Amino acid sequence: MIAADFPGGMRTSDSHEVSQLNELKIDVGALSFVAHYVLAGDTIMCEQMPIFGGYAGGLEETTIVDVATTLNAFLMTQAHYHLDGPIHVRWGITTAREPLIVASHCARAIDENTHLLLANQYYTIAGPCTEMCLLETAAQAITDTASGRELLSGVASAKGVATNYTTPMEAKFMAESARAVAGMELDKVNWILNNLVAAYEKNYKTAPKGKSFAECYDTAKLLPSDEYLNIYSQAVKQLKELGLTYWD
Repeated sequence: MIAADFPGGMRTSDSHEVSQLNELKIDVGALSFVAHYVLAGDTIMCEQMPIFGGYAGGLEETTIVDVATTLNAFLMTQAHYHLDGPIHVRWGITTAREPLIVASHCARAIDENTHLLLANQYYTIAGPCTEMCLLETAAQAITDTASGRELLSGVASAKGVATNYTTPMEAKFMAESARAVAGMELDKVNWILNNLVAAYEKNYKTAPKGKSFAECYDTAKLLPSDEYLNIYSQAVKQLKELGLTYWD
């Protein structure tokens, strides 16, 4: 925020966001933000969420748009890093099979040919304190890591639209899943992802909203509830069965 650049507010080293519009568009307001950020010497993060099944079309077309959008972020907004987030037009999430395919191919293309910093947004359909939410998180973290993305952004559970339905447990699981596949051969990663996504994609229509932060965390000690720890253990067990060994 522009108003945050004052003593006691955001530092120049903090991430200052500017957003592109769908698809491959930007408005005057965003350009005003960019001008301020550049003159202030701020760290700029440009985000964009191409829509699979929207204006761009299918997998190939959306991937091309995603690559173009990423490159445009660095050219038009002078971003220091780009926050991607291909999203499914029907489900409104980044963890569906198609957005994961788009995100992975885009990241591989950019990573193979540039030194640009890439990140991705996480929008699960299931909410906190559910096994489905953690499995969705793992699928995207695995995809991003194997595709060459350098930065993981945290998880907006329950599609990011329910108040207080995000907890540190999802971020923890994201980081652990990413570390578990670092350096793994792509054939094995693809096998894991095919099985992992298949485990939850049939449940989109009945996805659980989960529990709010206050319902599954001790708000005084900032620790997860026993229920959430048990759910976490079950999710870990499923990933172990697929061949991940980070928790051993």
